[in-house]
Amino acid sequence: MKKGPFDFVTTSVRPPAGKKADFEEFEAIELYCPKCGRAVQVSKSLLLILPEGDKYEYRCQYCGSKVGDKIDRSGQFQGILKT
Repeated sequence: MKKGPFDFVTTSVRPPAGKKADFEEFEAIELYCPKCGRAVQVSKSLLLILPEGDKYEYRCQYCGSKVGDKIDRSGQFQGILKT
């Protein structure tokens, strides 16, 4: 599959021992919408609950086009899958 300009690669960056990270993860507020042709506010909704994390989808608030997605590995909904 070809990577597009909005396909993000996740990397794990750990702070040095004894230091706390400045942030845990980013939350998108605006993303570029190819249909609207500009950066727009987005709405985030839960799409799937997967074993590796919860998959969320970002949609343009104006036209409803999908503008991105994200897998949250913090496991807010992962307890549902455990038996």
